[in-house]
This record gives sequence, structure tokens and C-alpha cells, in this order.
Amino acid sequence: MPFLRLLARLLLALASASIAGMALAADLSTLVTNLTTGGFGDRETAIGALAASGEARAAPILEALAAGQLYVRKSDNVVVIGKPDGNQLALSEAVSGKSAGTGTEAELDRVRVNNRLRGVIEAAVGSLTLMSPDARVRRGAADSLLKRPDPAALGALDAAIAAEKDPRVKAAFSEARAAVVLASDAPKPQKLGAIAVLRDRGDRDALSVLQGAANSASDAEVKAAATAAATSVRQTLAAWEAAQNVWYGISLGSVLLLAAIGLAITFGTMGVINMAHGEMVMLGAYTTFVVQDIIRTSAPHLFDASLVIALPLAFIVAGAVGIAIERGIIRFLYGRPLETLLATWGLSLVLQQAVRSIFGPSNREVGAPSWMSGFFQVGQITVTYGRLWIVVFALVVFATLILLLRKTALGLYMRAVTQNRPMASAMGIRTPRVDALTFGLGSGIAGLAGVALSQIDNVSPNLGQGYIIDSFMVVVFGGVGNLFGTLVGATALGIVNKFLEPYAGAVLGKILVLVFIILFIQRRPRGLFALKGRSVE
Repeated sequence: MPFLRLLARLLLALASASIAGMALAADLSTLVTNLTTGGFGDRETAIGALAASGEARAAPILEALAAGQLYVRKSDNVVVIGKPDGNQLALSEAVSGKSAGTGTEAELDRVRVNNRLRGVIEAAVGSLTLMSPDARVRRGAADSLLKRPDPAALGALDAAIAAEKDPRVKAAFSEARAAVVLASDAPKPQKLGAIAVLRDRGDRDALSVLQGAANSASDAEVKAAATAAATSVRQTLAAWEAAQNVWYGISLGSVLLLAAIGLAITFGTMGVINMAHGEMVMLGAYTTFVVQDIIRTSAPHLFDASLVIALPLAFIVAGAVGIAIERGIIRFLYGRPLETLLATWGLSLVLQQAVRSIFGPSNREVGAPSWMSGFFQVGQITVTYGRLWIVVFALVVFATLILLLRKTALGLYMRAVTQNRPMASAMGIRTPRVDALTFGLGSGIAGLAGVALSQIDNVSPNLGQGYIIDSFMVVVFGGVGNLFGTLVGATALGIVNKFLEPYAGAVLGKILVLVFIILFIQRRPRGLFALKGRSVE
């Protein structure tokens, strides 16, 4: 008998669960059917009712509705989700999720929505995903509600905040709740608290919500608080925007430093105006392309190390070409700056055409390794890993070059020749050899710049031409031959350029910088940091 009673209770529980499931299915079926009837206003009410049900199937149904993939099958009036599958649609029942075969557009009636309903659906789906096990999905739901606050989601937000363990997601929920409170008919104290929360968030989304509250508030105190908070956020954003421009300027300055630092060596030590310096940068970029092309076909698992492999090869290739140029052309033209300028300019054209003949005139693709992809936020500043690594690389190259000049024999010879060539020659220093190695070193560093520039610019035969003028401006502004002057000049010009661009445009901004440098050189012909010695003469 006890066994029979236990069996009866089990059967009763199963029956109750089955009946409850059927009731839930029936309720969901009714809610989904309501989506397909009436006008847009009725559909908006049905969307709110489906979202309020909390059903697990509600989110994919609403997403299909927003995407125009919710249909009513004409033959039996079943609501289905249709996804493209060749020339037909793969169908699944909206309520149960079970496969419903395939169909064509002619056999179905699409459930239509407008832009307003798409916004309502986005907010509804956001409220439904607040309890997702994936923290990124919950954070996305909070952001969606912040941008499109729905007063109906207030209860779901409160429950989500109470259950949330991740502090960052919980903060996002609180900010979304503040936006929802401002959009609702909540009491004034709650709205004032919500305004404070959004003011502390301080980004453009918060500004949009606060400005909307200031425009629509009927209470004078709430309106004044929202207006003051919006003004405060604007000031904060202006400060962050200035900081973002500084970062962009530093990023641009690091590129200019890499392109100009080799030129500072050859121009400062040898007094040679090398118009082919940009082509050394181009050779470094094409070396990177060749390395990646070989790795893609022969050892794809090494792709993330491709830039590290390309660095020494680019230095060797560009440095060897630089030594060949100095030994074959430049050494015959010392003391004749005009002839040197014309010869190196002609050589730059020859190198460009040689690259066009080998690689073609079109841009070449150089991929970014995984460790240079993506970005992160520092407050309201967006920092890409690619630019960050280029800044770090430029500083490492600069520091290494300083150590080479101060701690090695070659550096000592270079400094001696820079300050007094006749005296250095009289002391037994082989100045022609120093000239060749100096030119090779400057060209090799330009090759390293090409590796970095391949990550942020098009790799083409004209790559170097975009940086040669800027490089000369950096060298002249900082002080010919002074590496610290090159560092300061590159950073200063990069920051000035980025602050001018929003107001004057990129081209006019560069023209204004050029005019500034011309006026500056009139007052300080030797640049910011003038060298003493032969370079002064």
C-alpha cells in the first residue's frame, strides 16, 4: 500500500507538471499570436506583454521579429521563424523551436515592424537578457536599456541588481536603472538620485539621457538638476577629448620619430639631405610583407611572430641598401648639397619603380598579429594595442640608439666626426668607414620604421613619400643631429597636428604647422636643441 500511495503521488506530480507546461505553452502561444495581429500600436503592446512573461523563448522570437524573420504560414496559420537556406527558408516553430521544414516567401506572411518597434524590441530583448549566465550578454543588456530606457523593465532590473555578483555588471545595471527611472513617472527623489548616478558615469550615453530628461522634465528641480548634470558631463567629455587628442598626438609623434630618427643621424653627422630616406622606410615595409607571405604559405603557426622576425631582416635590408648608396653615390658628392639632393631624389624614383616592377603598383596586405589587435579603455580614452606597441617600439629604438652612440666605439667615432671631422681624421678615425656605417645605421632604422608603419598605413611604392617631408620638419624643428630634439620635435608636432585637424582639416593643419616651423626657424635657425661643432658651420 505505501508503494501504491507513493506511485499515486508521483503520477499526480507528473500530471501537474504536464498541465502547467501545457498552460505555459498555451500562454506563450497566445502572446506570440498577438504579435501577428492588429496594427503597430497593438504589436507594441504585444511585445511588452511577451517581454514581461520572462519566457526563455521570448528573446529569440523578438530578435526574429526585429530581423524580419517572423512569419505566419498561410496553410495553417502557425507562427514560424524563417532563416535563409539557399532559395528557400528553413522554418522552425516560434513557440516550440521545433523544425517546421522549409518554405518560400510566397507561402508565408511576414510580420512587419517599423523603426519605432525595432527600438521597442531592442529594449525588450535587453530586459529579457538581464539574467543571462554570460556576463557580456548581461552587460550588453544593461547598455541597451541605458540607450533605450523602458519603464516596464524596472522590476527586472531590480531583480537583476539584487542577484548580480560581478561588480562591473552591477554598476552597469545601476546606471541602466537610473536611465529607466528618468524615463518613468518615479518620485522626484528617485529621479534626483538617478541624475547623480548618470552624472558620475560621465560618457556620451549618459549625456544623451540627461539632456533628454532636461528637455522633458516637468518638475523645475529635476529639470535644473538634469541641466546642471548635462553641463558637468560636457565639461568632463571635453577634458577627456583633449586627453584623447594628446594620446593621438603621441601616437603620431612615435610614427614621426621612427621615420625621422634615422634621418637625424645622417643629416646631423654627414650633412647629407637624403631624399631617398622615405624609400628606406618603404623597403622595411615590403620586407615585412615578404616575411608574412612566406610564413602564410610555409609556417602559418608563426604568424604572430612575423613582425619580430621581420625586424632584424628589415634593418639588414634597408641598412645594406643605405651602405650601397653611400659607397656608390653619396661619397662622391660630399660638400655639394644641391647635387646630393638631386641625386638622392632621382634614386628615390628608381627605388619606387623597382618595387613597382617586382611587387606591382597596388597596395599589399600586411596583417596584424593577435597581440596587436583590439583595444582597451582608460576612462573615456580608447587605446588600440597596435598604436600602443608602436609607441613602445619607438621609445625602445630611441633608447637603444642613445646607448649605441654613448657606449660603443662606433658611437664615439660618430660623435667625433660630427663635432670635428678633420681632427677625428687626424686622430686615426677612418671617416669614410664611419660615414658608410652611419648612413647604413640611419637607413636600417628607417627600415625598422617601415615594419611599424606597415601596421597603420598602406604598403605601397609611395609609402615613404608620405613621411619624408614630415621627417625633415621634425629634424629641423628639433635641432639638426640632436636625437633628444628629434624626440621632442616629433612629439610636439604630432600633438599640435591632432589638435589642429578637427578645426582646420588634415591638409590645412599640416600647412599651418609648416608655416609655424618656418617662422620658428627664423628666430632659432638651429632648432630647439642646437648642436655644437661641425654641424654648426
